[in-house]
Amino acid sequence: MTHYRPDLARETALTGREVLIVVPALNEARAIEPCLRSLMAGDPRLAHAHLVVADGGSRDGTQAIVASLQAEFPNLCLIANPERLQSAGINRAVAETALPHHRILVRADAHAIYPPGYAMAAADRLADLGMASVVVPMDSRGQTAFARAAAWIVDTPLGSGGSAHRGGHRSGEVDHGHHAAMDLGWFRSIGGYDPGFSHNEDAELDHRLRAAGGRIWMAGDLRLDYQMRPGFRALARQYWNYGRGRARTVLKHRLKPRLRQLAPAVNLVLLLVGAALFLAGLITGLGWLTALGAIWPALYAGVLLTASLWMTRRHRDPAGLWAGPALAAMHLPWGAGFLTGILKGATR
Repeated sequence: MTHYRPDLARETALTGREVLIVVPALNEARAIEPCLRSLMAGDPRLAHAHLVVADGGSRDGTQAIVASLQAEFPNLCLIANPERLQSAGINRAVAETALPHHRILVRADAHAIYPPGYAMAAADRLADLGMASVVVPMDSRGQTAFARAAAWIVDTPLGSGGSAHRGGHRSGEVDHGHHAAMDLGWFRSIGGYDPGFSHNEDAELDHRLRAAGGRIWMAGDLRLDYQMRPGFRALARQYWNYGRGRARTVLKHRLKPRLRQLAPAVNLVLLLVGAALFLAGLITGLGWLTALGAIWPALYAGVLLTASLWMTRRHRDPAGLWAGPALAAMHLPWGAGFLTGILKGATR
């Protein structure tokens, strides 16, 4: 297979017409208008970019809101995404709306508010560096007390294992990051996103991109605010899906998981083994077995408590006490999702 090779640098400045911005959406009536307005603000060249919303069948008025904005933004287009998933929506937008003069794909998310000129800044960086992809770091934010604590702890090594795109500030080549701008030639040459992935589709694409020789640049100065889920259940559900998505990527490409990816799964197994030993000790009356079983759960509980006290003191806010529960809502469902994903894939 012959892979696309971009020029090392652009010859002329981008005018905006080279850029295709795609926003996959599903029931985003509250967020879609602020998102689209933010994407169109801050750079006059954005009036010449092509902005596409790929809607997965919204029933909350999202489509009507987008349609009402088309008079104000003639470069705004709405298409249907019958597959509903974000990965499939972006692929469909490229297949149906990309024109010969489009060279750069900018991926945006409907629930985000973007800094002024963000899309063109990402496109400029891609063209200047001659990379296959430019990714950006995210700064986590929260609106509820729980979400604020989750945002504070997720951007630490305890929360994300030191992932470069979680609150990092370094610019340079990376394996993966939050998707911003991609060279359309590269995107097409590797087949776009895997449309069957509901989560972790970005990391899965990045693996194929790098395997094909594409280079990914983390632009540490192009930053996004990311809103954490407001409560324990929503955060746990999100991380369950993250864990399952990572498992699919590992199985699909026969990858060796990194330590930060294995840690939540190993932690969950040790907690379950500890709980089993503790109960066995209570049933049999063997005190040493009860004590042995309590060691790892007690250590993990200490980590969660330390996280709560650390965030409370660091931010001088009692909301920090939610950091421990938030950490558990990330670690345990991610580990469970990853393990069930691996086991389900292995049985197949």
